[in-house]
Amino acid sequence: MTAEHDPYSGIRNPLVRAYAFGRAASVLGNQVISTAVGWDLYERTHDAWALGLVGAIELAPVIVLMFVAGNAADRYPRRNILMAAHALLTLVGLGLLVASRLGGGVELVYGCLFFIGVARAFSAPAGGTVLPQLVSAEQLANANAWMSSSYEIAAISGPAVAGFLIAATGTATWAYLLGALGQLAFVVALTRLPALRPPPATGPHDARELFAGVAFIRRNPIYLAAITLDLFAVLLGGAVALLPIFAKDILHAGPTGLGYLRAAPAVGALLTALLVTRLKPWTHPGRVLLAVVVGFGLATVGFGLSRSFWLSFGCLFLTGAFDAISVVIRATIEQVITPDALRGRVSAVNFLFVGFSNELGSFESGSTAALVGPVASVVAGGIGAVLVTAVVAVAWPELAKIGPLHTLRPSDARLAEEDAVHASAETGP
Repeated sequence: MTAEHDPYSGIRNPLVRAYAFGRAASVLGNQVISTAVGWDLYERTHDAWALGLVGAIELAPVIVLMFVAGNAADRYPRRNILMAAHALLTLVGLGLLVASRLGGGVELVYGCLFFIGVARAFSAPAGGTVLPQLVSAEQLANANAWMSSSYEIAAISGPAVAGFLIAATGTATWAYLLGALGQLAFVVALTRLPALRPPPATGPHDARELFAGVAFIRRNPIYLAAITLDLFAVLLGGAVALLPIFAKDILHAGPTGLGYLRAAPAVGALLTALLVTRLKPWTHPGRVLLAVVVGFGLATVGFGLSRSFWLSFGCLFLTGAFDAISVVIRATIEQVITPDALRGRVSAVNFLFVGFSNELGSFESGSTAALVGPVASVVAGGIGAVLVTAVVAVAWPELAKIGPLHTLRPSDARLAEEDAVHASAETGP
């Protein structure tokens, strides 16, 4: 059985399993903290704007540190960077616990969120480059599907556990403690991975090399199309930030219902990711990517219009299912076409435009909801995601024409970096 047809090829490696389990513990901690922060802030302020600020505050340090963090991931052992970042997240979780226990103001909560942004700025580019060091190109799509599955198991558990803890205790304190322990578990799991150094960079060591990831993406239209599609779809179609409002004021479901709603996308994503591990490689993955983003937008519209808890749950389930396929395709494109010497810087740009589109989307959703109401905000966002898909399909027709993902190949690493640094000189600082 060839690697691309073996449904377990990506998870047979014990190092991949250790990374997947540790990352799942971290994701569970992130989800618990995110759910608890949303509940905590809305209980204190009853203001949609307070929820929107969460994304803006977490995004601010990423904008400042993105290029530095990406360059660090291309120069130092990526495992070590991950360990430091998640040690900081452990401390942040404990800080939120203290703020909750002592009844600190919302300013303390926002201060902790800022440091979450700092930690994730370094965690994302390092974490996005570890997997290609552990498996072959033929195994990447399958490994990404398994990583997505472990991610979604944690993403399902986190919000539900947070909801139960908050409902049982009436406070977010114990949820913050669990979130901190999840980050600590990832740090321990990372000790099993080797501290591999990236290949030495061949470009000049000056400020321009920081922007090599931007230039590389700009000169690869397939990947540029994929991250543009995901950026605007999540930016416009994200409804998660407004779930505390829907759970309390529209669906009247309380904190336990909020936990279920937060978990619904992850349930859909988990089942879909497990299905993807059994499928043969897509013949036209670009077309699949366009189709699932349209589905994501339509499901978002359905959620905004729903007044039934279980219909809302079903719509959120579908958003997660469609998003899981999008994540596998986009992540595999990035990892396959990018030379290892540039992976940190490319992953950093990807994190800003895709990973943190959720936070930017939270700010957009919260601010829009404050102006026109939560229902109009969600429905308009879902329609916007469908329209963006049409624009991307026309602007980058190359995306729909690509063949199976494992057939894509990176450029020569030396030439790719030199070309990227040369291009960055045209748009550099």
